[in-house]
Amino acid sequence: MSVLGEKSPPDLARRREHRGWCWYDWANSVFPTSVTTVFLSLYLTTVATRAAEADLARNGPVPCPGGDALRRCDISLLGANFPAGALWGYLLSAATLVQVLVLPITGAIADRTRNKPAILAGAAFGGAAATAALALVANRNWQLGVALFVVANICYGVAVVVYYSLLPEIADADERDRLSSRGWAFGYLGGGTALALHLLLYLGHDALGLSTDAAVRLVFLSSGVWWALFTLLPLTALRGRRQPHEPNTGRSVLTAGFRQLLSTARQARYFPLTLGFLGAYMVFTDGINTVTKVAAQYGRLELGLAQEALIVTILIVQFIAFFGGMLHGWLARHLGAKRTIMASLVVWVLVLGAAYFVQEGRLWQFYGVAAGIGLVLGGTNALSRSVFSQMVPAGKEAEYFSLYEIGERSTSWLGPLLFATVGQATGSFRLAIISLVGFFVVGLVLVSLVPVRRAIQQVGNPVPRIT
Repeated sequence: MSVLGEKSPPDLARRREHRGWCWYDWANSVFPTSVTTVFLSLYLTTVATRAAEADLARNGPVPCPGGDALRRCDISLLGANFPAGALWGYLLSAATLVQVLVLPITGAIADRTRNKPAILAGAAFGGAAATAALALVANRNWQLGVALFVVANICYGVAVVVYYSLLPEIADADERDRLSSRGWAFGYLGGGTALALHLLLYLGHDALGLSTDAAVRLVFLSSGVWWALFTLLPLTALRGRRQPHEPNTGRSVLTAGFRQLLSTARQARYFPLTLGFLGAYMVFTDGINTVTKVAAQYGRLELGLAQEALIVTILIVQFIAFFGGMLHGWLARHLGAKRTIMASLVVWVLVLGAAYFVQEGRLWQFYGVAAGIGLVLGGTNALSRSVFSQMVPAGKEAEYFSLYEIGERSTSWLGPLLFATVGQATGSFRLAIISLVGFFVVGLVLVSLVPVRRAIQQVGNPVPRIT
């Protein structure tokens, strides 16, 4: 019997699991933030352009340093020729497509084996190793960078699916909103901390005796180390999270995974409310992802802000998103997750409206919009994750979260396409940015139509006190 006021051993173990689970959000955030968003896109394009310039130099005296000449800087991959400047866009699309093919099978296998921490470890360490190996990309070997990024991106997606699926196993119905919000907030804090350190390294490379390329390669190496090192914390906390029976191994796991995936696809139609929430999420998350992707372009081309200001903006969003995530968790405990998500979507509409009216060159106005984005960025996604976890059948969490991730990626092209189309048709990125309001308005309406309590009951899960 425990002393009055002290935590019992099961309570302490549960809290340890909760804290450890949050650390993986901290660990993996370095990949989408420092690697994908900030450093790899420009660096890989630069390396590919060098290769194209070298090819041109062998055939003629005219290099392609930029501008119109850049269009003649073609590179070739798998028999296709395209400008070096277009490499990153094509790579993101291809890497996303590969994830769409891989994640469903991964989810089915994870649920089949019941040894999710082991799969999380393999995916996280594999992604970390591929990220660290990006430090080997130098001179003109952009093909190595393409291959390593695809591998790292696959591992990142696989680990996320397994990580999300652990949420309903370690937290009961009334704990998930708070835990998911805390984890997401912690992820933004980790991503922001890593990015701040990497920017110090990059901006101070001369004082350290490093070239620009060497500094960027060191960013990749340290990002991989960061990801792997902090992954040890959740794995340690979750090491006992394994089902008592021995998992299937070898070829039978893959075969059973395919069968289980087909079975889940057939059975999902019996849970229309779960699919309804997933559809609403697919709409508004496309708006969220688009805003984060085009914000720098809007600030640079429409508002005329300097590159340094845009880097500071990224840091503002990352650190405010930590507090925003915690705030969403607090609101969900008092208002319910659904109402908090709806309120968050209203704030998104207001933030985009404010972005439309930001005056050219007014840096602090732009920072204010960035602060608004950070306030709702992490919380909206965190509560969506926890609500969806309530709506999936027990024992099939990884499969449904693979559908969750695929749903997000399958519509991720709509927002950027709308932004680019409106911008081209009107000649104004202001009209392009305000056009994204539609994603949040439609998402808000769709979420309001989902009876969350009934959706949870429909799959046979316990209903939280406040939904």
